[in-house]
Amino acid sequence: MNPPPESNERLRAILESPSYQLAYEDMALLAEDELRPLRFQLELIKPDRILESQGVRSTIVVFGSARVQDSATARSLLAGLERRQADAPDDPGLAQELALARRRVGQAGHYEEARRFARMVSTRFQQAHRCDFVVVTGGGPGIMEAANRGAYDAGARSIGLNITLPHEQDPNPYITPELAFRFQYFALRKMHFLMHAHGLVVFPGGYGTMDELFEVLTLIQTRKMPRIPVILVGREFWYRTIDFEYLADEGYIAAGDLALFEYADRAEEILALLEQFYRTMSRQVVPLPEPCDPPPMS
Repeated sequence: MNPPPESNERLRAILESPSYQLAYEDMALLAEDELRPLRFQLELIKPDRILESQGVRSTIVVFGSARVQDSATARSLLAGLERRQADAPDDPGLAQELALARRRVGQAGHYEEARRFARMVSTRFQQAHRCDFVVVTGGGPGIMEAANRGAYDAGARSIGLNITLPHEQDPNPYITPELAFRFQYFALRKMHFLMHAHGLVVFPGGYGTMDELFEVLTLIQTRKMPRIPVILVGREFWYRTIDFEYLADEGYIAAGDLALFEYADRAEEILALLEQFYRTMSRQVVPLPEPCDPPPMS
């Protein structure tokens, strides 16, 4: 029996029908609201499997402002604004830009210190086939870039956990490509920051930085996660921004909660505080059984 003349078109229509797609290849299906739990699970599983395959067992999380610039960039932008001001000395908008640019030059010290710390901690712990205390950031610019850049300077690995935003944020180029991740959900990203964390280093920042800091302090305070060292970098900034002593005096936190974090200004202080914490707590960062060779420098 000869097939009807329209059979080829019907077969093509069947093969091209969305219903004929394999379920895991159906992007429209996976994007439906009812499939959100499955998307959560995928964002939980994928990064963890990759970190395990790459031999990463312990990390140091570095948070801080995305708006801070490196010293050379900050000075260059300030110089450009100063040249513009010479031509328009009475421009009030330019005066505001100049004031902020001068602050950015001062804040660039935090960028350079984050870069130095990441280089030091990566050099120390990513050697002799170890992959301990791997720097992890939010993957964006500012302090995040500085920390990933410091690990890159050392020829070591670092992790970036980027997030989809209304105005897309590109990952900084210093993340190890095999350890660069992108998330849809803040909740899953937050989990991955802390699942392997052996320390939290927080540089000055805004809403996002404060959100991450207080979440970690709350998790430690309520014993929902193990105690890890939390180090606030930039005493002058933190003393002025948050009066923790006042919170304790008013009874909003216990006096003992003031011991959940330490202050530092320099990379050497941060490293010393990490060492002191693990000596005091009688913990040990154990060499991994599998080699972790740093990526080649380009």
